Amino acid sequence: MRLGRYTLTRSAGLLLTVIVGVYLTILIANIGGYADEIRRSAIREIVGINLVADPLLQKLPADERRRAIDERVRIEEQRMGLDRPFLIRSFGFLWDALTLDLGRADNMTSDSGSRQVRLILLERLAPTLLLFATSQIFLFFLSIFLALYLSRHYGSRLDRFIVALSPTSAAPSWFYGLFLILIFAAVFKLLPFGGMVAAPPPTSPLAYALSVLKHLILPVSAIVISGLFQTVYSWRSFFMIYSSEDYVEMATAKGLSERAIERRYILRPTLPTIVTSFALTLIVMWTGSIVLESVFAWPGLGSVFIRAIGLYETAVIVGSVVIYAYLLAVTLFVLDLAYVLLDPRIRVGAGAAR
Repeated sequence: MRLGRYTLTRSAGLLLTVIVGVYLTILIANIGGYADEIRRSAIREIVGINLVADPLLQKLPADERRRAIDERVRIEEQRMGLDRPFLIRSFGFLWDALTLDLGRADNMTSDSGSRQVRLILLERLAPTLLLFATSQIFLFFLSIFLALYLSRHYGSRLDRFIVALSPTSAAPSWFYGLFLILIFAAVFKLLPFGGMVAAPPPTSPLAYALSVLKHLILPVSAIVISGLFQTVYSWRSFFMIYSSEDYVEMATAKGLSERAIERRYILRPTLPTIVTSFALTLIVMWTGSIVLESVFAWPGLGSVFIRAIGLYETAVIVGSVVIYAYLLAVTLFVLDLAYVLLDPRIRVGAGAAR
């Protein structure tokens, strides 16, 4: 019962955060309503072009021709909902955005040829999840392994090397991606420049999977390099602090193996802190994925978002932000539950964890 109430409370809080963020995105994407004026100008321009191509309208007197143009513009504005105030329509946009009912795009299409914004985004969601799930799983376990190793070999050459490289994690993943492309794709020609699969795609399922794996190497490496050194340096410090506790020395005196001590007395009490650090890193990398996918021409949400900005596809922009907001909310929600499962000191009370 307590866990259920806590789950509902946290879900409601995260949902409210998503709603506020999405509504602000709608206001920004529509430039506070000024985008309506851009659409009205585009409608009048299209109607004017059609007038030139319509010989019947050209034969009408000037006043009747002007009234016909105004009537066509009015009908088109009514069809697009521009006859209502933007503030009223913005709440409708909010509901449509939260339910991913974003209508049709003007200039973009999905791989299947559909203009439905929902299909355009959902087709690109799987590649983004594949890229970041692979990189984050690899980064998490590699960081734990290296941090535990360095905590046992404090002051070694590898330890000093990792500490010296920790400031390099300030650079975003796409920065390292450019160097990896230059070295391994342009110079040595060992790996592809970008994309998700070879062109044309292999027909065999095994060959297709191997092609995707080959294209994953560079972007995953860029993400791992971007976050590895700082993460290892931070976690290694946590492990070193906990390894000097009295209960660890007592376990050592009892004759427990080094691996058992690390697993029971060092790794387990530091897991909540590690999960928090990793979740924050994951959130930062979600936001940095937009540029990374563009650098590697990875057919994910980031590439769609950049293209939508260039084409001024407001619905696609808002839809991309909604999906990222949902992904971040799910990340934070899983983090909250992980606290309860990993740390027995945290008790779920009436709507709060303490």
